[in-house]
Amino acid sequence: MDTDLDSSGKQPKAPSNLDVALPIVTLIVSIAGAVALYGVAAIDGPVQVALLLSCMVAATIILKNRHPWHEISASGGRAVSSIVSAIFILLAVGALIGTWNMSGTIPTLVDYGIRLLQPSWFYPAAALVCAAVSLGIGSSWTTAGTIGVGLIGIASLVGVSPAITAGAVISGAYFGDKTSPLSETTVLSAQLAGVDVHKHIRAQIWTSGPAFGLALVIFGLLGLTVQPAGDVTTGIELAKLDQLFWITPLNLIPLLCLVLLSIRKVPAALAIMASALIAGVTAVILQPDAIVRFVDDPSLALPIVYIKGIWTAMANGYQANSGISDIDSLLSRGGMDSMLYTLWLIIGAVTFGTLMEEFGMLAKLINPLLERAHNTALLFVSVLATAIGLNIVAGDQYIALVLPLRLYKVEFRKRGLAPQNLSRAAADGGTVTSALVPWNSCGAYMSATLGVPTMLYLPYCLFNIFSPLLSLVLGITGFKIKRISPEEEA
Repeated sequence: MDTDLDSSGKQPKAPSNLDVALPIVTLIVSIAGAVALYGVAAIDGPVQVALLLSCMVAATIILKNRHPWHEISASGGRAVSSIVSAIFILLAVGALIGTWNMSGTIPTLVDYGIRLLQPSWFYPAAALVCAAVSLGIGSSWTTAGTIGVGLIGIASLVGVSPAITAGAVISGAYFGDKTSPLSETTVLSAQLAGVDVHKHIRAQIWTSGPAFGLALVIFGLLGLTVQPAGDVTTGIELAKLDQLFWITPLNLIPLLCLVLLSIRKVPAALAIMASALIAGVTAVILQPDAIVRFVDDPSLALPIVYIKGIWTAMANGYQANSGISDIDSLLSRGGMDSMLYTLWLIIGAVTFGTLMEEFGMLAKLINPLLERAHNTALLFVSVLATAIGLNIVAGDQYIALVLPLRLYKVEFRKRGLAPQNLSRAAADGGTVTSALVPWNSCGAYMSATLGVPTMLYLPYCLFNIFSPLLSLVLGITGFKIKRISPEEEA
């Protein structure tokens, strides 16, 4: 369909309340049906179908409102172009996990982690390690896709819960991301609100600091209930790792390179892909036997075996055959193709969100909230509700972050509220809750990367739950709500 439906020259109609409700109800009912029928496997196709059906419903309504199809198509194109960076990052992470397994990087992290991290304090330690790394490099995605993957592997071997570990990893990664001046979402929050990034971070600490502190306390209490795996089993597994790989600090060269590239602000996709390639070269030098076992083709000359091994690990992931199920499950992962379901999910979610935004449906949904926000407390409730709602409906943290900052900026200034109040509330509602929604780009990424379904790790993402709650408390009580003078308002 490629022609204008508005051939009569009539102006497009504004969406009605029913127009707004139909796509959202379709989304909620179809996703609920997918989860009811397929359980956690719904994320492997059924949820994606639900999202695309919702896109079709939204597109039909937009056509009914006299918008031509080429405008709808162009909107979909803008949606996909907005996630090109995320697509490259996801594919690069898939390649990185494959080559990091083959090069011994992840096995070495697992080996050292088992020796150093005791089960009783594993959860808070995982959160702290991820917080430190994310603070240093400014990326929750990179932290989860590297350090997080290793910690999930360790969890399986030492007898602690992978779901709680995933919650600790995500909690730490998002705390570091939200308080790092290197984080793109932190910088974006400050820029769109019109506040200096360091002012934004100082304001952010009043919710992020206590939220992370509470999370650490609860992770510590959860750790006291752990029944550790037997020492004999763990010893056998460590011995098997030593047989499969040469365990040496040199295996951590790809990780060191990634950290250095991130600190130097190399774009995330390029830094991750460079680390994946460096891991492939490291595997040739330090783990040649692992590549030979993986390729398993005696007819090939060694140089070709190495090239094929690196190429296959990046494309399809690394496969281990140790005979120990936990080790094989840990190391047989990665590859760009492992991210294709996630990309399908993100494309559907962001396309739906963009259609709803660009054709006035989200504004129709949100404006009544703004009109009813008669006092400061209700204004903060509206910002948080808008951000969290957009993470659910639009499926993308950037939409959930950017739209509240746009919609509420003028109102905050009118009421004499400093812009860091808005940037903090938008980040608390938009950035951190994105990982809690299975069809959101962040929730899909974390689930695919860590290998734990979103609905299983969600109750343990304590920082991500406490942050918006504490932001709500500050908004209602007025504590640490900064005001601006009439001169600043002008």
